[in-house]
Parts: sequence; structure tokens; C-alpha cells
Amino acid sequence: MTAMLMLNEGLLRNMFGLTIPLLEKILRPIIVYVFLVIFLRIFGKRELAQLNPFDMVVLLSLSNTVQNAIIGEDNSVTGGLVGAFTLLTINYLVVRFLFGHRRLDEILEGKPTVLIQHGHVQEQNLAKEMLSKAELLAMAHRQGFKSLHDLETCVLDPGGTVFMEGKTPALSERHHAELLKRLDDLQCSLEEIKTQIGNTAT
Repeated sequence: MTAMLMLNEGLLRNMFGLTIPLLEKILRPIIVYVFLVIFLRIFGKRELAQLNPFDMVVLLSLSNTVQNAIIGEDNSVTGGLVGAFTLLTINYLVVRFLFGHRRLDEILEGKPTVLIQHGHVQEQNLAKEMLSKAELLAMAHRQGFKSLHDLETCVLDPGGTVFMEGKTPALSERHHAELLKRLDDLQCSLEEIKTQIGNTAT
């Protein structure tokens, strides 16, 4: 009975006992959080947009890379809960603070980058974001556009979201409208010819 109690006590200690100081457990996630926010801002929007397999690999590897920095030598359940709670809390506080300070939010997040404006690709902005036309075309395909010529506007937001707007009306729609107009004109001409033939016959 005593052995069983000792075993249970040891199990609970391994599961819930912190092996590093609580303050260190709280500071580690905060430091990593600040580091990631700053460096993701420095390295640009394309990492967040995951525009190619390399960007996706970086983001997937990033979590594993900083994992040990967050948890340290502590693998306990309590340590994991403290780390998760700390990350959620610091993120909530940062987002709430920035919500009331929009100017600071714009400085930290950056501004949207216009990649296509009035149907013209902005080469300088593409180079700034280290994007190729092939990657831009791949983004267009994912949103249902056949080519870059179909786009009126393309904007890469700070959070990695890509907004695309097609030309109005689209090229296919213009062709369709022109075809219908010609058919209407042809029908009117046929009606006039029928009227003239009818008048001649009488």
C-alpha cells in the first residue's frame, strides 16, 4: 500500500511538478514571442503567405526550433499549461493594446504592398517582397484567374493575405457582350431586309 502511494506520488510529481522556476517558465515564452514577432516583421510578408514549399518548411520547422527555448528542461503538464497560458496572455495583451493604438499597429505590422495596380505589375514592389512573376501567377491561379492580364488589382497584406480583384468587366465577359451586340445588330438588319422585301412585294 505504501509502495503504491509512493508510486502515485512520484507519478504526479513527474507529471505536474515544475523542474524549472515558475518565473523562468513565464519569461521563456514571452522572449520567444517577441523575437518571432519582430523577425517575422523583418523578413517580410511572404513567409506568412507561404508562397512556395520553402516558406512552408520554414514555418513548420520554426515551431520545432523554438520549442526547447520555450519549455527548457521542463516536460511537465504544469509547465506546458503555464507556457501555453503565457503565450495566450501575452498575445491577448499585445492585440488589445495595438487595437487602441492603430498608428503603432501600422508601424509594427507594416503596410500592404500593391503588386498589381490598374492592371500593371509593379516590378519594384515584387522585388521588394522577393516575389517572382511565376509565384504571383501561382497565387492568381489559386484564386481562379487564368493569367495576370485578368487582374486589375493585387495587394499583399501584412498578415500574408493576398487580395486580388479581376478587371471589370472581365475580358471573356466583354467578348460575350460584343458577340451579343453583333447578333442583335444582325437580327435588326434581317428585320429591315424582311420589311423592305415585304414592301417591294406589295
